[in-house]
Amino acid sequence: MSTTDGTLPSAAGAAVGRRIGIGLMHGLWRPRVLGAWRIPSAGPVILAGNHSHNIDGPMLIGTSPRPVHFLVKKEAFIGPLDPFLRGIGQLKVDRTSADRAAIGQALGVLERGGVLGIFPEGTRGDGDFASLRSGLAYFAVRSGAPIVPVAVFGTAIPRDDGRSRPLPRLRSRIDVVFGDPFEAGDGSGRRTRAALDQATERIQKRLATHLDTAGRLTGRPEQT
Repeated sequence: MSTTDGTLPSAAGAAVGRRIGIGLMHGLWRPRVLGAWRIPSAGPVILAGNHSHNIDGPMLIGTSPRPVHFLVKKEAFIGPLDPFLRGIGQLKVDRTSADRAAIGQALGVLERGGVLGIFPEGTRGDGDFASLRSGLAYFAVRSGAPIVPVAVFGTAIPRDDGRSRPLPRLRSRIDVVFGDPFEAGDGSGRRTRAALDQATERIQKRLATHLDTAGRLTGRPEQT
């Protein structure tokens, strides 16, 4: 699938979004970023992050060394957030169906040599990569782009009553750990259902291993 630049999210907008993210994330919290050098400096890349809080996306936008185009659920594109998210190069996706427009735009970002951000669990949850959708495998196998796993710790610390905080404590430390890039496919180029299922299984193992390694590295094995 090929898309024209006219239908793609703005690369310049994503660069602006990164600058906004840097200012907000470093202004409100104290991100500790490890392994950012592992992200290839050029060419298509997919960032695959765990997702346990709504600020995980902005945190990755503000800590990645390259501008990121995230696949964002369509429900977030409401009111003034709609033109803002579009303006900073983010991709609106309908998670209830095979959103062909979003798929084409995401592949176009990778075709252009950009960075695509995905939360492969599909929704905010425990952030442990226990349940992965096949979308990440499809994008990786179809484009040939390497996947860089990302672990984010410190965004979903519960309150004393056990309920989640609307936001992490201001000026608290949040760890963002980038892992080694890897290829999802088996080298055959096959995009059959069986091949994608196998790629999803490989991806899940690599992401889970990175999450465990990053947890031990940061002293946050329980994702706190």
